[in-house]
Amino acid sequence: MRLIETYLFRQLLWPTLAAAGALGGVALLSQSLTALDIVVDQRQGALVFAKIILLTMPQLLATVLPIALFVAALAVLNRLHTEQEIVVCFAGGMSRWAVFSPAIRLATYGAILTLMVNLWVQPWSARAMREEIFRIRTELVASLVREGEFTEPAKGLTVYAQGSDQGGILRNVFIYQENASGGSSTLVARRGFFAPNGGKALVLREGSNQAFDSKGVLNYLGFDEYVFDLTPYISKGEDVHYKISDRYLHELIHPDLSQDWERQNQRKMLAEAHYRMSSPLYNFAFVGLALWAVIGGPFSRMGYSRRIARAAIVAGVLRIVGFGVQAACDGAVWLNVLQYALPILAFAGTLFLLFRGPSSRAARDFRQARARTRQVHA
Repeated sequence: MRLIETYLFRQLLWPTLAAAGALGGVALLSQSLTALDIVVDQRQGALVFAKIILLTMPQLLATVLPIALFVAALAVLNRLHTEQEIVVCFAGGMSRWAVFSPAIRLATYGAILTLMVNLWVQPWSARAMREEIFRIRTELVASLVREGEFTEPAKGLTVYAQGSDQGGILRNVFIYQENASGGSSTLVARRGFFAPNGGKALVLREGSNQAFDSKGVLNYLGFDEYVFDLTPYISKGEDVHYKISDRYLHELIHPDLSQDWERQNQRKMLAEAHYRMSSPLYNFAFVGLALWAVIGGPFSRMGYSRRIARAAIVAGVLRIVGFGVQAACDGAVWLNVLQYALPILAFAGTLFLLFRGPSSRAARDFRQARARTRQVHA
């Protein structure tokens, strides 16, 4: 029997991985649009784009993996049952639990993996992605100059560059600066590049400086090289802010109430903590629904499209209600119990239906025919 259970487990494993990869790819396509906007707006390369995309993958696992298990279990169990392999297992003396256990064991592995990702991998990747996006958006070089566009990277500063080459040399640079004491200055240069001191200065060459003082007097200066200091425009004391999805479990359960933001979002953080711990249970609920859809009724050579459709509807409604309960927990803490109750009750209900009725009408007929054959031979 162990050999048959191993066979059933392998039949379920590879389609689950394939379904998870396919669903994860679809989910990544939607996430890539946001990452693409950031990369294009901030003039980043393909390596940064790939890094942001990879860091979003753990956040999708808690949603994608139960659906992948459900789809793979439906496809594999439907094929095995239609080809009467499940019928032969029952007729050969295997118990219902022995037939169901490979799928439930796979759901257990999926739940453990989802829990590990929710507790450790997702917060780490979300923080790394948040820090990367923060770095991109606060990078002075990327925000200061965009080819062919007038940009305002800071108050009182307008910058324009007609273009740039691969070496980072800017062409036809225009800088308009308002002075704190009043007046303004306009710098025009044929070439420019960021100084090697961390990009805190812009070196302009072959240009001129036209400055109006507070009394409206014009001062004109031509130069071969001029260093424009960017230090006053660099943000100081600005730090990355981690959202609720970026925080570890202990930070969600025990927030720092001395911080106004964490005190105001305490219930949301608690709801997120319970979601992280309860979402792995949907692996069991969805696998149970797949077992019920295919094996929970009489054998049919025509397939089980109606039962599969009902199971799919129940699974969709269950997941939507789960998201609704998570959102409702922001206003009522006691509703967090329902985040665990929904998948547990769904799984318990499918097990009750599976173990209550006959395993399969065809399997029963098969056993009766075998018994009659033994009697004839006896």
